[in-house]
Amino acid sequence: MKIVVLDGYAANPGDFSWEKMDRLGECVVYDRTAPEELVVRAQGAEALLTNKTVITEEVMGLLPDLKYIGVLATGYNVVDIEAARRRGIVVTNIPAYSTESVAQMVFAHLLNITQRVGYYADENKRGRWTTSEDFCYWSTPLIELAGKRMGIVGLGNTGMATARIALAFGMEVIAYTSKKKEELPEGVVACSLEELFATADVVSLHCPLTEDTKDMVNADRLRLMKPTAILINTGRGPLVNEGDLAEALDKGRILAAGLDVLSQEPPKADNPLLTACNCFITPHIAWATIEARERLLDVAVKNLQHYIAGCPINNVVQL
Repeated sequence: MKIVVLDGYAANPGDFSWEKMDRLGECVVYDRTAPEELVVRAQGAEALLTNKTVITEEVMGLLPDLKYIGVLATGYNVVDIEAARRRGIVVTNIPAYSTESVAQMVFAHLLNITQRVGYYADENKRGRWTTSEDFCYWSTPLIELAGKRMGIVGLGNTGMATARIALAFGMEVIAYTSKKKEELPEGVVACSLEELFATADVVSLHCPLTEDTKDMVNADRLRLMKPTAILINTGRGPLVNEGDLAEALDKGRILAAGLDVLSQEPPKADNPLLTACNCFITPHIAWATIEARERLLDVAVKNLQHYIAGCPINNVVQL
């Protein structure tokens, strides 16, 4: 069986081996694949693995040997699922591999905003502490998390993991969720979306991107938030109206934002959040810890092994 990995660099830039995948067939790995290169590279492949390379119905139609698409991520919107179903192509994803890493990034952003460790470390490299008149100094608000209210939008795997960490910090946790009251962990209280935005000291987004959730964080909801509130988004970039958030930050309507995702990645140079006040952006790396990527690749191999054995797992297409 011929296996083609279309864009392996993000998941494995060279710190892991593709040996386990090699054992399953003739495996060809490309770091990146441009749209115009896809069909040529994928010719003769029974199995394609993709992270962000889009596989459309047109592409499927030009690849008669294609029987399996493995998405190297949890989200699978890069594949035309309905077209795959019609053609009998198995499509798998990698669920829940980065749950703990993403929750960790929530607090990396939150602690950066509340304690500004990076800022003070840089200031001290420039000699600020050595010239201080006092034994210590600070020039930003320093905020304790204990007793603050964490509002979590969406209580899936990462939302639940974030809630556990928040409770460990001594935070009060409220959530907007479809889960029933008896399904909520101890210490987590369900509430409306409006109450969450209006009363939370920290709002963390963990819901899927749908027509209903696109631009969920907009001017109206930002006006509900406290001027001391912090927004964290490690979910999906389009959950946030970026122009509205930039304006809210620049006008001091909320204190800060920590973002690991944007609506377009890489972002355009004129994205207003890149220069917004108190906006801290990381380049979509919450999922990319060594441990999470190792789990991702292990599950990718298991998915393909089960397909070969005739019993697919993590199949997102109902054939």
